[in-house]
Amino acid sequence: MIKLALFPGDGIGPEVSNEAVRILKFVFDVNRVSYEFEEELVGGASYDSYKKPITEKALKIAKESDAVLFGAVGGYKWESLPIELRPEKALLTLRYDLGLYANLRPAKVYDDLIDASPLKKDIVSGTDIMIVRELTGGIYFGQPRGIFDTGNGQKKGINTLAYTTEEIKRIAIVAFEIAKKRRKKVLSVDKANVLESTELWRETVAEVSKCYPGIELSNMYVDNCSMQLIRQPRSFDVIVTTNMFGDILSDEASMVAGSIGMLPSASLNGKKGMYEPIHGSAPDIVGQNKANPLATILSAAMMLRYSLDLDSLADKIEKAVENVIKKGFRTLDIYSSAPGTKASGTKEMGDAVITELKSIFK
Repeated sequence: MIKLALFPGDGIGPEVSNEAVRILKFVFDVNRVSYEFEEELVGGASYDSYKKPITEKALKIAKESDAVLFGAVGGYKWESLPIELRPEKALLTLRYDLGLYANLRPAKVYDDLIDASPLKKDIVSGTDIMIVRELTGGIYFGQPRGIFDTGNGQKKGINTLAYTTEEIKRIAIVAFEIAKKRRKKVLSVDKANVLESTELWRETVAEVSKCYPGIELSNMYVDNCSMQLIRQPRSFDVIVTTNMFGDILSDEASMVAGSIGMLPSASLNGKKGMYEPIHGSAPDIVGQNKANPLATILSAAMMLRYSLDLDSLADKIEKAVENVIKKGFRTLDIYSSAPGTKASGTKEMGDAVITELKSIFK
């Protein structure tokens, strides 16, 4: 029995999550896979009901599940809350309590959506990148941190960038294992020329690479990497980097691909994982059947691959999404007036994916 936690969250989260759940239930039922979903409120929805962004019940459900499907959290409604009560605290708490140290963010350019990229076709064509971001260490979690009174009428803001050998080693292993199934190239991104913590990063990744003689390892400073992602994005395969650098580079890569509404993500601790689209809660289009569910559907496919060892089912969902795009189905974020394209709503896009899956499973 597969046990899955479902946290739809806020804004368009419930809408896109519903389509992903429909797809998962379809492929499970067709293949006689036993499963159960347990749903709970998180984020702003949880605050409205329980006065906290995540409850002990929700954490218990997450810890007892095989994987978590997460929609989105946040919105204008809750921006004035103290930081510890804001919806985003739910996401950070889940990452910390589940020990989700490896964030996987693929950025793939589909040929039929190549016009959505702001870059020229001959630059982005063939781009297929996997960014492996360290998620529980680095400057976002290092101590000491805070804003302090220096005693002379001035204040000082402090954040600490720190990594241990073990933290670097485990994220590097994830990157090399993923590269084995791709094009066998790992790029480690750092700022080792000025930051001692990332000098250790570079040394440790190089040490791990000795266990993977079939994988090509290269290094690049983060400023150069940010330029090369625009200049020659298809040259990249797997990028492994720190928490902050990964945060920035993965958003840049999402725009290379053309639409944030198409990109899934996974946050892992071994097989345990939380899966979510990288887009936000988009409160301006809630309830209008405009949200693109494909990033969440592709996140569900990543769940099958990385947490449930159901690679063949993941392949079929990814193929169904590709077919839907080829047939011209387009939500608002990827729509163009090009011949053969069809303006589609959230539910209609989900219906189209299920129709493709029915054909694939014949």
